[in-house]
Amino acid sequence: MDVTQTSSVTINSAFLQEIKDVNQQLWDLIDEVRQLCKSELRNQWDCYRLCSRFELLRDQLATHFSLEEAYGYFDDPVSVAPRLSERVERLRQEHCTLYFRLAELVEFVQRLNQRRRLRYGISRVDLEFGGFYQDLLRHEDDECCLILEAYDDDVGVGD
Repeated sequence: MDVTQTSSVTINSAFLQEIKDVNQQLWDLIDEVRQLCKSELRNQWDCYRLCSRFELLRDQLATHFSLEEAYGYFDDPVSVAPRLSERVERLRQEHCTLYFRLAELVEFVQRLNQRRRLRYGISRVDLEFGGFYQDLLRHEDDECCLILEAYDDDVGVGD
């Protein structure tokens, strides 16, 4: 007998919005890393600083996604709009994709730094981080749109 389990997932829009509002420290760190990637790394101290900022960013992103997973998303809710459930699940799965993408970039930066090649590879790091940054912005934007749509459903806008 083949049993396929299906589950639905939804968001707690109030908690998810609050998580996004209070996480300014994450976005400040992202801005700092973006600036460091665009700057000239003049010495090993600059390279070390960039590496440490990347490591901190990886850890803060993990915390951010963990909070969203723990408080912003619900598995198997009593009721969920099917049109939202698929989008919510896709966005939730993007957390892993985005996190692992950043983790791989952190490892790349660390390897370059260990070989004392980070100063020469910074343009590639900047390019890779720029792509990650754009994908993260799109993801966050999609979550914000979903939050607004869920608020509309909860309040009954458009009825």
